[in-house]
Amino acid sequence: MFNENFKKLRQSHGLTQMQMASKLNVSPSAIGMYEQGRRMPDSDMLKKICMVFNVSMDYLFDVVLNNDEDHKSVDDFIDEITYTLKKQKGLMFNGRPITQEDKEKIVQAIKLATAIAISSVGSKE
Repeated sequence: MFNENFKKLRQSHGLTQMQMASKLNVSPSAIGMYEQGRRMPDSDMLKKICMVFNVSMDYLFDVVLNNDEDHKSVDDFIDEITYTLKKQKGLMFNGRPITQEDKEKIVQAIKLATAIAISSVGSKE
């Protein structure tokens, strides 16, 4: 899971493997091996990766701490998405960076789409 999350984070920040290697002070081939799952970074490198992307190790390794996942409300899930979206730096859309205002619009669109979807589900039952 780490390798997939690492690659997605790198790409979502608009970084090439070469640029990522420069930020972490490793070779581009090390980045490639991390992303292919052929090599695992040591604990110090993991800390650097988390700092570069401003994420926790739980996020990086896709660790779910809440064992009550089956009973999570949609509002809680949207709150998690909102938090992650607002904290994420370097997000791009169609090759252009998005602003905090853009992020807020995305959050509002998610909330609106959810309200529409849930109201249409409720009316069909």
